[in-house]
Amino acid sequence: MKTKFGIIGCGFLGNIVADACRMGLLDAYELVGVTSRSLESAQKTAEAAQCRVCADVDELLALKPEYVVETASVEVVRSIAEKVLRSGSNLVVISIGAFADLHFFETVKQAAVESGTKIHIANGAVGGFDILQTVSLMAKAQNLKEIAGIETHTGARGFLNTPVWADHLLTDTEKTTVFTGSAKEAIATFPRRVNVAVATSLATTGPEITNVTLHSVPNWIGDDHKLTAEIDGVKAVVDIYSRTSSIAGWSIVALLRNLSSPVCFY
Repeated sequence: MKTKFGIIGCGFLGNIVADACRMGLLDAYELVGVTSRSLESAQKTAEAAQCRVCADVDELLALKPEYVVETASVEVVRSIAEKVLRSGSNLVVISIGAFADLHFFETVKQAAVESGTKIHIANGAVGGFDILQTVSLMAKAQNLKEIAGIETHTGARGFLNTPVWADHLLTDTEKTTVFTGSAKEAIATFPRRVNVAVATSLATTGPEITNVTLHSVPNWIGDDHKLTAEIDGVKAVVDIYSRTSSIAGWSIVALLRNLSSPVCFY
């Protein structure tokens, strides 16, 4: 028997997961249904994947998937997370920014505990959560000071419609540091661009202590994220560049494969 799963969000990332299943890269799974804000998008994905198109989350959950993969948005996670978990499905999340609201995060964790389900956070555009968590655990166990943070380089247009935007960013000839502060401050400043900052802070010292530095770089394409966790005697650095967001979709595929494999990498 294959493990049933469904997808919420049939955009670029959702289709990477659906295509991976169709190509046989998720041979332990059966994609039973998809749903999306756009019915047309959901119909296209369902037709290509030969699965059911669902009008909403309730219809998807009625198919009893063991896993529900979210590739939609922060807002969607906030609206469906507790319902998915309490229905008995495990939830795979890519829009980690939803957990910037720590009260919501605690509510969702409690729902998982009470329903016997789990929340799986995909690596997305970053990674190394295993080593970051290990360093934080060592710091806690040995009462050591931990320094943790993330430094991001991205193109100027990535800061359009944010509080740090300035026209000169488009004509600067050298990189400009547009933000330095805690992850909590970054979350307040960039409510729609915080997936990476939230993921890093949850894996390490928490949003109030984790440092975030953002650079605008002329003619830069893609994103480069360097994550650091350091204590006395140990320093871990994870540096990931991605030209597009496709790595986020593939991180979900890798997570699902890990969950079904007899050998798991953490």
